[in-house]
Amino acid sequence: MDQIYTVEDFYRAKLNWMPENLKNELGHFNVFRLSDFVHNSTKCGSYVRKEYFKVSLINGRHKYEYADKTIQIEDNALIFGNPNIPYHWEPLDDALSGYVCIFTESFFHQFGAAKFNEYPVFQPGGHPIYFLSDTQKQRITELFNRMFDEIGSEYTYKYDVIRNLVFELIHEAMKMEPATTLFTSSNAFARISSLFMELLERQFPISSPMQRVKFRSPTDFAGQLSVHVNSLNRALKETTGKTTSQLISQRILQEARSLLKYTDWNISEISWSLGFEELPHFINFFKRMYR
Repeated sequence: MDQIYTVEDFYRAKLNWMPENLKNELGHFNVFRLSDFVHNSTKCGSYVRKEYFKVSLINGRHKYEYADKTIQIEDNALIFGNPNIPYHWEPLDDALSGYVCIFTESFFHQFGAAKFNEYPVFQPGGHPIYFLSDTQKQRITELFNRMFDEIGSEYTYKYDVIRNLVFELIHEAMKMEPATTLFTSSNAFARISSLFMELLERQFPISSPMQRVKFRSPTDFAGQLSVHVNSLNRALKETTGKTTSQLISQRILQEARSLLKYTDWNISEISWSLGFEELPHFINFFKRMYR
């Protein structure tokens, strides 16, 4: 399988330089203009998982691939990159411009921030791409420019300000969502749903044929969360519109597609890693999900 694309890999590929204190940091954040990147480096040659989060404002025609989806974007878009889902994008013309910020989760943990995988923009099955109107583009551009101002300042607490600017980006995007796609139910349902998604996602990515998914059924997850399976299903249906089984199956299918396409593992190894006891069960699952 391709290696995880690290923060160091990002700097080598995009900028041809490395921050001196990178390995000594508890967490990392930086912001760039696409024009900062070295010539022809905007095209990511491999479809790999990253070890960092990325938020990009891209102006111009480009193609974005994530999980098992390909989307062609004709104009302005705000894109959220999740470390757990492989992705890459490439320009389709020479008129590309915009901004990128990258950060590790540990950069926010030292401030006691919430886990990013709890936000819909970073959740598997969520919406990582947002098409922007001119007004929305201007508002997002202002946030990136404020990041540049802060990171270049001498203010002692500038990274506190930057953290808040990242959260503003996240919330600006979530405000663009139809109300039905965000949590609108009681706090209890939202909390159960969040805990389920965290437990589900904790099993991925599968990075070795020796690694295996442990929890596969709604009963498995309900037991781990100490709730009745019916309560779990009701909470997920209310907050996501999908059943427990659908969410589990979709995440396993997503991982199966990545492993089949981007590793040289044989199908038996992939089947076992994804928790199937028998190869025919995996084959039948895969066929059923594509009907």
